Amino acid sequence: MKKYLFFYIITSLFLFANTSSPSKSKGLKADLVTVVKSQRKMYLSCKGKILKKYDIALGGNPVGHKRVRGDQKTPEGKYKLDYFKPNSSFYKALHISYPNRKDHQNARKLGKSPGGSIMIHGQPNNREIKKSFFQRYNDWTAGCIALENDEMDEVLHLVNVGTPIHIKP
Repeated sequence: MKKYLFFYIITSLFLFANTSSPSKSKGLKADLVTVVKSQRKMYLSCKGKILKKYDIALGGNPVGHKRVRGDQKTPEGKYKLDYFKPNSSFYKALHISYPNRKDHQNARKLGKSPGGSIMIHGQPNNREIKKSFFQRYNDWTAGCIALENDEMDEVLHLVNVGTPIHIKP
């Protein structure tokens, strides 16, 4: 009887130890998206562990926080991914909740609009203008965060609408 109990305990420990690993769990979703602009990296994480890392392209003038429409900057701060946009000029998109109240106030002080429509998206839908190498390794968006299309599909699988995004300098 003791042999069977010992075997049962060891087998159970082995089985449960293998299922607790986040990388092997099916259906695991990111609970935070972090963008580090200076590194041109985006990280998806769950409970403090990085699930995925991506190379990204940013706005054409990426240094500093987005202040006004047309400044070609990617915003910095804490936002949410507030909706999925399947039909855009780019391959799929997740909208970032920029501008927030503070962004509106800062732009108003300058007598300007803060802009908007900042998203994480794939490559342009018009394949004639798609130059993947250029768009992957140069900042070319109007302030958005761009990925390759297959990476965008992966992000959409791992991130839910409502997930926080922290965009750091």
